[in-house]
Amino acid sequence: MNDRWKFRPIGSNWGDWGENDQLGRLNLIGPEQVLKGIAEVKTGKTFCLSLPLHLPGGNVLSPVRFPPRLRPVVRNDAPYFNYEWRRVNPDLLDIASDDSVLLFNQYSTQWDSLAHRGALFDAAGDGEPEPLYYNGYRAGEDVTLEEDQTTAAKALGVENMAAHGVQGRGVLVDLFSHFGETPRKEVGYDDLMRVMEKDGIEIESGDMLCLWTGLDRMILRMNGNPDDSLKQACTVLDGRDKRLLDWITDSGLAAIASDNLAVEAVGKPLPADHGGTSLPLHERCLFHLGVHLGELWLLADLAAWLREHGRSRFLLTAPPLRLTGAAGSPVTPIATV
Repeated sequence: MNDRWKFRPIGSNWGDWGENDQLGRLNLIGPEQVLKGIAEVKTGKTFCLSLPLHLPGGNVLSPVRFPPRLRPVVRNDAPYFNYEWRRVNPDLLDIASDDSVLLFNQYSTQWDSLAHRGALFDAAGDGEPEPLYYNGYRAGEDVTLEEDQTTAAKALGVENMAAHGVQGRGVLVDLFSHFGETPRKEVGYDDLMRVMEKDGIEIESGDMLCLWTGLDRMILRMNGNPDDSLKQACTVLDGRDKRLLDWITDSGLAAIASDNLAVEAVGKPLPADHGGTSLPLHERCLFHLGVHLGELWLLADLAAWLREHGRSRFLLTAPPLRLTGAAGSPVTPIATV
């Protein structure tokens, strides 16, 4: 209980790290967890876990997100790109380029901040649900949209992740090797536990879970011209499996990242009697627990190397842009093995 809420969602950890906490389970990643990640470094080999940010291409996966667009800045009333400084001084031999970008923060490889998804919840106990985010931060007050369309997550913005640092032990589960590319498989608790047991994988408190489904390879193969088959391929987590959600709660994992869109199944028809959320894993992770979600990561090469060497753990370094007030951010994660 605090000034923002009297009641918290059942099973949530609101307030566990203080009434003003904006990190959620990233609080579990401290010096000890960083050292556990460093201890997994045996060869010094690194893997870039980001897709080229213009991929997947088009907007097949999300109709409201588009690839980045680069434009030159303007200097001396001219595009400052391949700019020859002899235009202003004939004695200068310099050429320079400077650009800007229109970037959809969650188009390609990205982190969701805790301001990405909230829910209507009666935190005051007065029978009137309010639009809230993790730890009771309020839509319209802490996460704002102004009349001029300026947005600001004054609380829970992605800059909190960046300032804390996102570095620790990553654990990869190779779902592709067990379930393949097609047809799409919704992985529930039993499926995930069988895979982890067979591959000898353990998740401990503070670990960052990475799920390789093979969708990254499909995206690369389509080379910027994806089709609807992306929506029906590779594995996704079954967010409606309560035991899976409870395992996420009980495991103490600090974050989840995948090479697919949304980690869980999206676009499924809702049952006729359904009420509540359309994305139950997002609700559990972002709203209840403060578990950040990473999407569209490039995990294929790392997964192949780990399987070849009989490993699943590595040092993961994945800070987002320190972009104040953003609800998400592109990221270029690095795995070191």
